Amino acid sequence: MRIRRTITTLIVALAALIAATATPTTAAPTAVRQAATGAPYCGITWGSGDKTAGALSSAPLIDVRTGRHDCYDRVVFEFNGPVTGYAVGYGETYTEGEGLALSPYTAGDALLRVSLRAPAYDDEHLATVPYRTGEHVANVLRYQTLRDVVFGGSFEGYSTFAVGVRARLPFRVFVLAGPGGHSRIVLDVAHQWQE
Repeated sequence: MRIRRTITTLIVALAALIAATATPTTAAPTAVRQAATGAPYCGITWGSGDKTAGALSSAPLIDVRTGRHDCYDRVVFEFNGPVTGYAVGYGETYTEGEGLALSPYTAGDALLRVSLRAPAYDDEHLATVPYRTGEHVANVLRYQTLRDVVFGGSFEGYSTFAVGVRARLPFRVFVLAGPGGHSRIVLDVAHQWQE
């Protein structure tokens, strides 16, 4: 009986010892995983999921321009009036009204489909931008992330663009008022995921 009690005590002590040493071992993979994934690049936490906001507007698109920044590349869509509506996400982009896929004509390893809830024509249906469907809108030579911006056309109040990027990277979209009575929808695409 005394041997049985001693063996039971040893087993309990051994189990306690194993449990005590197991706790740091299970915590270590989490710390290693955090170190392996790294910090967000430039503190960017945007993600790469679809982003949608705003309503349809009749204020026409009047300009598209791009810019290079330290942590991201930018595309700016400017309108002659208040515009807040957009839908942006990764995937195939089709021309407005025709349904022609733009991926074969757009440079980049990933494609952002940009649907602006505003026309690229005025009340008399005259174009307000100098691009035709399928034309490359911007020179993105020497950009770190942007590879192409292609006009997908404008139909029934919506304007579409295919934005070719280097890879599927985090992006954000937001609206700015001005200058004057104009408004802008801004698309920023990060240069990378992690530091």
